[in-house]
Amino acid sequence: MKRETIALHAGYQSEPTTKSAAVPIYQTTSYTFDNTQHGADLFNLEVAGNIYTRMMNPTTAVLEERVARLEGGIAALAVASGMAAITYAVQTLVEAGDNIIATQTLYGGTYNFFG
Repeated sequence: MKRETIALHAGYQSEPTTKSAAVPIYQTTSYTFDNTQHGADLFNLEVAGNIYTRMMNPTTAVLEERVARLEGGIAALAVASGMAAITYAVQTLVEAGDNIIATQTLYGGTYNFFG
């Protein structure tokens, strides 16, 4: 598949109800569960599904799938801000006791985060 096609169509199948070709924007904070066991299974990651929009959202899931496909990766993670992305990247790469060497001309939020 060409990159342009992946960028426009990867990670989304048209819904049977609306037949929308464009990804819908889900403006929700939370999701309903079939029953308490279903909720428990979701939180235990025993079944796939949405729990809370800060952790997962169908609209964001499509973006993550497209970025992963475009970059040849197995997965991607979309976060709400650049500072969140920096935090995730740093916390993935370093451990307690490690030293980070950085210039003072960094973005102020990153500089303060390192401090």
